[in-house]
Amino acid sequence: MLINVVKKSLCVSLLCLPSLALALPEDARQAIHITADSATRNDKTGITIYSGDVILTQGSMKITGKSLELRQTGTTVSSIIAKGSLAQFQQRPAADKEITHAYGKVLDYNIRTKELEITGQAKVSQGPDSFSGNRIIYDMKKSTVNAFSDNSSKGERVQMIIQPKAAPETVTPETKDASESPIGEANSQ
Repeated sequence: MLINVVKKSLCVSLLCLPSLALALPEDARQAIHITADSATRNDKTGITIYSGDVILTQGSMKITGKSLELRQTGTTVSSIIAKGSLAQFQQRPAADKEITHAYGKVLDYNIRTKELEITGQAKVSQGPDSFSGNRIIYDMKKSTVNAFSDNSSKGERVQMIIQPKAAPETVTPETKDASESPIGEANSQ
């Protein structure tokens, strides 16, 4: 009996998850997949807790952790909280962008505001650029990252690595002539 109630509640929760799409338009049209060792649903609170190497995927979005909590208001998922030694989030923000990765002990994703708050060994990276600190708030609507250090005397400080963007190559008459002449002719005088 309890297993049927849990299965029914999980199916209802899964039907509400398409609102989780964050970036790529095709993500919203993809099925939601959640795997875990166990799941518990409380219909009164609207909270479903998944435990044991949890993996949630929808299109390019993937969230993993030792546990994952889905909070639902009515028929809409309002937040996802993943916990682990390092819970992980990843998603491609646009077809022409590299995948964004986020790591931390706790990932709290607010569906309504599209903000991901990462606490405990927090890190966000996209390509060669990365931001790390004790706490990071990644605003997906505004494409902004706010990183905060640990306030203790030996706390973790904010670190940022931002690679320079490659300048477009310009073709000058001198480089054009050199590139068109065979190697043997360019050095033959």
